[in-house]
This record gives sequence, structure tokens and C-alpha cells, in this order.
Amino acid sequence: MATPAKPISGARKAAIIMMALGEEASSKLFKHLQEEEIERIAKEVASLGKVGPELGEQVLVEFHQMTAASDYITSGGVEHARRLLSKAMGPDMSRRILDRVIRSVNVSAGFQTLEKANPLQLSKFILGEHPQTIALILAHLNATSAAQLVTQLPEEMQADVLMRMAKIEDIPPEVISRISSVIDQRLKALGGPSREQHGGVRAVAELFNQLERGVSQPALERIESQSQDLAVQIRNLMFVFEDLLGIEDVGIREIVNRADKKSLTVALKGASEDIRQRFFGNMSKRSGELLKEEMEIMGAVRLRDVEKAQQEIVAIARKLEEEGVITTGAGAGEPYVV
Repeated sequence: MATPAKPISGARKAAIIMMALGEEASSKLFKHLQEEEIERIAKEVASLGKVGPELGEQVLVEFHQMTAASDYITSGGVEHARRLLSKAMGPDMSRRILDRVIRSVNVSAGFQTLEKANPLQLSKFILGEHPQTIALILAHLNATSAAQLVTQLPEEMQADVLMRMAKIEDIPPEVISRISSVIDQRLKALGGPSREQHGGVRAVAELFNQLERGVSQPALERIESQSQDLAVQIRNLMFVFEDLLGIEDVGIREIVNRADKKSLTVALKGASEDIRQRFFGNMSKRSGELLKEEMEIMGAVRLRDVEKAQQEIVAIARKLEEEGVITTGAGAGEPYVV
């Protein structure tokens, strides 16, 4: 008796497709994936070894079928897709493919409705919900919309909801589908596009970046009082080294003055050319030349040393923000009247 074939994970299928597409095409696809997805696929690619022709063909055929089914649904509805696929593949295979596609489409239907909802209307809708439900809803909004909605929540609820949002990981599809269905029914008239983001610390940090300091600071302090580690994680993601590009010249010059020269050299060693030029442009010609020489003499630098140095520079930027010298987040780049 033949042993049934072991099911192939989605990540492994994606790895096989990436290998079949080649390096150039695969690298373009990676740009559209989240970090966690890239990591899972990269691990599968690394452990894949040689892929037999039968397995490769099986995965590529399934990928083609799923893509075709999605296209049919987009252009002509589920019934249209059902008829076309049934003619092409027979009723059994077409039913299996459509079931998978329809599940993935239906799960986010209610959350799609949220994007065009007025934050004031939406706040009235969610205020009576459990904080965990509110956190899940916020996780499916873009950072700007989520930030507007957070400002409508009572202050005592904000920290609780944001902490729950930061801890969202894998939610069972049936739970998402159930909540999605309720949202869709209650906000039918509002409509909106789909979302890719699903909570976590990064989503909370992006949301905080969109909030005014008067709202974000008290909420972050309340989170810190309950979980100092979580507050540190949020702060580390709220403002990163490359965000210094958005700071005004006077702020860059102040950072240069306060920074340890060795730390600044290491930080810029691993920075993009844009941010390097931003710093060089706010230094004297001689200081800039000396810094460039130091970077060249330094040679290769470990990534963790670069990240540590950049965190030190970011810490200086945060200190300057607290002192009112510079503005980051939602207020950065806003015009001032002198």
C-alpha cells in the first residue's frame, strides 16, 4: 500500500515557486512580503535542496490554478469562476480550489469595510466592543486611520487596547471570519479596500508615529507602567535611524554636536547614502572630510555594532525631542511660522 504524500506547507510551496522563477524575479516579489514571510520562505529555500520535476510541476500547477481562480472571481464573481473552472478541471478539483480561494477572500470582507469608515462613526460602533475586538479592528486599519480612531477612545482604554494589539500574533481564521462578518453587516454602507497588516508591536509603533505627542506620550507611559519591556519595544520601532532624514537641519547639527564621534562614524558606516549626505551637509567641510576618512580607515564593521551605534544616535534624537529642540513622528516636517 502506497504511503500518502506528506502535505507541503505554504512556505515550502512559495520557496519552490521562488526557485522556479529565478533570483531576479524572486527578489522583486520579496519586496512585497512582510519580514516574517520572507524569513519563513528563506528558511525553506535554504533547506530545500534539489526539487524533483514532479513536485515542482505539482506546486506550479496549483499556483496557476489558484491565481486563475482569483482572477475569475475578481472579474466575474464566484459563480462565473465556478463555471469556468468546472469546465477546465472538472467539478471536484474546481470545488476544492474555489473553496480555498473563497475562504481567503471572505475572511477580510468585513475588515475591508473599515477603511472608508469615518473614524467618528467607527468609534461609536466599537466603543461597546471588548478591548480585544477593538485591538483586532485597529490591527486591520492603516496607521493613520488607526491613530484617528485611538484618539476617540477613552484615555483609560487606550493603553489596554494598544497592549492587546501589540500582542496579536496568529488569530484563528474562524474568529477573524466571525468578527469580519459582524463588521460587514453593521457597516455595510461604508465599504473600503483590503489590508495586509495584522497587529503586533510594529503596527502599534506605526500607529504611535501618527499620533500627536499629547496623545501618544500619556498612552505610552501607561503601557510602560504595566509592561516596561513592551514600551521599550514600541519606542525602538517608533523612530529608527533612517527617520532622521525627516528632521530639520538644526536638529541634525545638534545631534552631531552631542553624539560620540566614534558612535556617529559607526552609525553612518552602515547608513544609506541619503542619510550620510544629510549629516555631511550639516557639518563643516573639514569635519565631514575627517568623518569620511574615519569611515574608510575603519574597514568592515559588524552589523550588531552598527545597530548599537545607530540606536545611540536615535536615543539622542529622542532626548532632543523631549527637550523640544526637534520634532519626530506626526509633527516632523510640518511648516513653522517665524
